[in-house]
Amino acid sequence: MTTLTTADTRTLVLDAARRHHVDQDRYQEFVPGVTEIWPSGAVLDADDRLALVEAALDLRIAAGASSRAFESRFARLHGRRKAHLTNSGSSANLLALTALTSHTLGDARLRPGDEVITVAAGFPTTVNPIIQNGLVPVFVDLDLTTYNTTADRVAEAIGPRTRAIMIAHALGNPFEAAEIAQLAEDHGLYLVEDNCDAVGTRYDGRLTGTFGDLSTVSFYPAHHLTMGEGGIVMTSRPQLARIVESLRDWGRDCWCEPGRNNTCFRRFDYQLGTLPHGYDHKYIFTHVGYNLKSTDLQAALGLSQLGKLDSFTAARRRNWQRLRDGLDGTPHLLLPEPTPGSEPSWFGFVLTVDPRAPFDRAALTDHLEAHKIGTRRLFAGNLTRHPAYAERDYRVVGSLANSDIVTQQTFWIGVYPAITEEMTDYMVATVRDFVRRNT
Repeated sequence: MTTLTTADTRTLVLDAARRHHVDQDRYQEFVPGVTEIWPSGAVLDADDRLALVEAALDLRIAAGASSRAFESRFARLHGRRKAHLTNSGSSANLLALTALTSHTLGDARLRPGDEVITVAAGFPTTVNPIIQNGLVPVFVDLDLTTYNTTADRVAEAIGPRTRAIMIAHALGNPFEAAEIAQLAEDHGLYLVEDNCDAVGTRYDGRLTGTFGDLSTVSFYPAHHLTMGEGGIVMTSRPQLARIVESLRDWGRDCWCEPGRNNTCFRRFDYQLGTLPHGYDHKYIFTHVGYNLKSTDLQAALGLSQLGKLDSFTAARRRNWQRLRDGLDGTPHLLLPEPTPGSEPSWFGFVLTVDPRAPFDRAALTDHLEAHKIGTRRLFAGNLTRHPAYAERDYRVVGSLANSDIVTQQTFWIGVYPAITEEMTDYMVATVRDFVRRNT
């Protein structure tokens, strides 16, 4: 009887995992009106499955080599000095904004009552960290073509207590990042760039996620790359990177990787706070932090996905353009436009029903859902209208009329890479048929 080596057993397991993937991933014919077309979702292949299985075989259950490799490659892709993986994009936003309140920044830190300019219509996790840190959100409106705010609106919102700007790129379409970054620099403000929906997007020739003092990404299954759950914070400022790491890792002062000791060669030679000299540096805490780390299982999947980013981006652009061309000229619908000077990596295709139309958004989305075409709202719409923010302190600059229109009349459909040309054409035909019948 032949005795299998560990390497032989590993090869057998991985071969079986690949065969299992092929068995599970057989082509299913698209049947219009029967096959569901999701607005978003993960696109996972055999290499992704094997990456997870390999990590599991090695019992890489905490952050380790794969996490460090992903952080390094993702930072290098964006030309940023440091990247820190987190357990979610929401946590990434929390860490990025909280880092700006660190006492180690001295007079440059954000203090309770300081203002942060943001957009009224979007996802709550861009705004919640502002409130959670005792800061005051200053809400501005957006355009109904790009679904982003503008540098002019941001400039108008700057007041005597404004200290930062925190804005997300809308559905892969970038805000005026270069202009808003320049505004921030001119006024001595921090810029936190929420890039969770726009990985691969370019503005003014630069990748988004490279304009802010800090930028964030989500790796939730709906996003451009997935780890299942996960997120990342990037910066080119070493001091901010050090603060983010501390806050992510319980608030500790030590920067040793898990399983390592005495990286600084001074582990028992520190005196911080009122602790006795020589107190173990692994257990000295500089910040009131969290435990928001990711795992190597997540990072292994992320590394596999990262190699597909270019093809994913190309597919999103093709699908978006096919929808845009197919729906061009459809009455009563406001069609989206890319921000001038941009090359978006689209997250979704957004549509607004003209408020003067003979039908409303609900009637159209009900029709699409009945025909198995998934729809989503533009996230929360106008956040100031939600009960969570009813008694919170905030300031509004200008009208939020467009945010209110978005709340009532806007939705989006999918462009993610699993959507085929046949599906896209079916979505176009279904929308056009509804409009024709109701006009």
